[in-house]
Amino acid sequence: MEALGALARMKTVPSHRFDAWYFAGGLTLFLFVFQFITGMALALYYVPHAEHAHKSIIDIVTKLNMGWLFRSLHHWGAQLAILVLFVHVFSTLLLKAYRKPRELVWFTGFVMLAISIFFGLSGYFLLWDERAFAAVRVATGGAGNLPLAGWLIKGFLRGGLDVTGETLTRFYAFHVAILPLVTIAVTGLHVLLVQLHGMSVPLSQEEKQGRPEPFFPNLFYKDLIVWLVCLGVVVTLAVLFPPEIGRKADPLAPAPENIKPEWYFLFLFQTLKLFPGEMLGMNGETIAIVLISAAILFFLLIPFFDRRSAMGQRSPLFTWIGVFYLVYFTVMTVIGFLT
Repeated sequence: MEALGALARMKTVPSHRFDAWYFAGGLTLFLFVFQFITGMALALYYVPHAEHAHKSIIDIVTKLNMGWLFRSLHHWGAQLAILVLFVHVFSTLLLKAYRKPRELVWFTGFVMLAISIFFGLSGYFLLWDERAFAAVRVATGGAGNLPLAGWLIKGFLRGGLDVTGETLTRFYAFHVAILPLVTIAVTGLHVLLVQLHGMSVPLSQEEKQGRPEPFFPNLFYKDLIVWLVCLGVVVTLAVLFPPEIGRKADPLAPAPENIKPEWYFLFLFQTLKLFPGEMLGMNGETIAIVLISAAILFFLLIPFFDRRSAMGQRSPLFTWIGVFYLVYFTVMTVIGFLT
């Protein structure tokens, strides 16, 4: 403990025009811990079986003391965790914080984002209602359209040919066992790398930055204030806007009309709608999935393509690429909400 205290007192954080973005990383970590705590409480009463899952959610909300609040806190905590993580990733992209020697920091952050989205999808499915069932069928079906390994990925996620009770059991295992372990490992590596390399300073601010600020107590107390404000927001949303519970899923029934996925999937949903059923003699959805996968892979490998930033030079091309990714994601998400 003394060593940790000494390390905290010695640690400093750069001070510059964009240093407010540093708080997004700590806030993401806080929300992850918050999700672990509320999720463990819910797991004590949830029944991961197709016949009982939906009823167990209703029992948690209606019969358990404060059960509705814990379920609502977990829901809104997940929404904000993914939102803050998107903010963190895009701010890192636009400020070129991925440049050498922080490529692995960027890679682990991207993996955390992917894990968080899978957390959202798997937790959403545990409701076992019509909307969640249709969303998982579409998501796993889309993964099945990937060339070569698509059928293998779809079968692994579903636990069979179609979305069934086996899928529910599998997603429950992902949500409460596999993903938490992977998250702890990747987050631990990410935090360790940040401590080793220090906070990145944007190229435009290297000559303008002020005197480094001590992490403890200055930045630590500021982090605490941000966390408390975020906690207040989560509690307020949980109390005023508790999430609804849809009708129990029926695997044999058609998907409800005008169904939409969660907001962090809307940009993919809208992109798929841009493609016709058939293009150039090929399945339009397959082409869309391949293009989306290529765009995501390019996003992941940006630190290795942006040679100018790696050499400490301005890189306006990759700034515009980052702006394009951000605008596309935002516009498609908004269109998905409004249409």
